[in-house]
Amino acid sequence: MINGVIIVNKPKNFTSQDVVSKVKKVLNEKKAGHTGTLDPMATGVLPILVGNATKLSKYLIEHNKTYVAKIKLGQKTDTGDVEGTVVEEKPVIDISLDKVEKVLNSFIGKQKQIPPIYSAIKINGKKLYEYARNGEKVEIPEREIEIYSIKLLQLNEEIEFEVSCSKGTYIRTLCEDIAKALGTVRLYE
Repeated sequence: MINGVIIVNKPKNFTSQDVVSKVKKVLNEKKAGHTGTLDPMATGVLPILVGNATKLSKYLIEHNKTYVAKIKLGQKTDTGDVEGTVVEEKPVIDISLDKVEKVLNSFIGKQKQIPPIYSAIKINGKKLYEYARNGEKVEIPEREIEIYSIKLLQLNEEIEFEVSCSKGTYIRTLCEDIAKALGTVRLYE
């Protein structure tokens, strides 16, 4: 039996559960889990707990997270990422460096956020993305999140930023909220 934490650089187009399954298979382990879900489109560090280390999950999952995200403005999709169907287009007007920085900074602090319909959160025993795929409506309760810091990294055709936030923060939703505050819609990459 193996016990420990394996740090995986999660590739694009893999779910967090795909990575856990692969680790279980490679190590021939039955007990393994991750410390927080990354979207299939997201890449980056995904700690995998193996064996008795899975008992650490309740401590690690509570920690803050840091992400780097890119926002492409002007289009919104049903899934909130580049793989979805475009459901809205809006012109991008007056996106200056000063305005973007002010909008980003306005998100620092505690706030309410509604998770995206394409997420693995369960309501009434069913994952939200299952409701979405079946075309079913469901009420998604707000969550309290906190943005500790947010920093603009690059501004050209896209807005690239780094955000440190509490657990439970959905970056896709944050990107949509930022685009809305800038007077447009967005496509999260």
